[in-house]
Amino acid sequence: MAKTEWKAGNMLYPLPAVLVTSKSGDGVPDVCTVAWCGTVCTNPPMLSISLRPSRKTYENIMATGVFVVNVPGEDLARATDYCGVRSGKNEDKFKAMNLTVETAPHTDCPMLAEAPVSIECKVNKTEELGSHTMFIADVLAVHVEESFVDEQGGFHFSDCRPLVYSHGEYCGLGKSHGTFGWSVRKKKGPSLMKKGRKKRKDYENFH
Repeated sequence: MAKTEWKAGNMLYPLPAVLVTSKSGDGVPDVCTVAWCGTVCTNPPMLSISLRPSRKTYENIMATGVFVVNVPGEDLARATDYCGVRSGKNEDKFKAMNLTVETAPHTDCPMLAEAPVSIECKVNKTEELGSHTMFIADVLAVHVEESFVDEQGGFHFSDCRPLVYSHGEYCGLGKSHGTFGWSVRKKKGPSLMKKGRKKRKDYENFH
């Protein structure tokens, strides 16, 4: 397959499109959309987000050292885009998008009731990289919508219909092409998608 070379740039897609909630030093809540984010470590659990210093969320995190990563479902696509192009310096984006604010118990940050997953984070390390500053954070707690948890305690993440950001577009996950470990599984057994705890353990052992 022939390829054309482009100049160096960001072409790693798709990425999770998340809504990061934070508060200012005097307690004013804010929400912004972040696509530059990812998993950093399994044990201890850590993730990262990268922000431009001009963002209100950057200012808030620098002041408080905490934030919440909210994973939106497809029903929050408009809010996800809106919160990425509007600034909390100029308006209340929670009100504009009818987002319900809850208080995250470990960080005292705002947390979105409409998001099926909310991840409380505390900054562990800050890296000034250039156009963006990366916040590497410890995960303090994960809050998931109960309706997506089965009787065995397994969390059906795909049922949340999470959004991804791909080269300027917001997309759904689409069709599943397999579960973790299916390529080496020798015989049929219980679906790992329905065995959340086992899937999580296998994944962490692999990584």
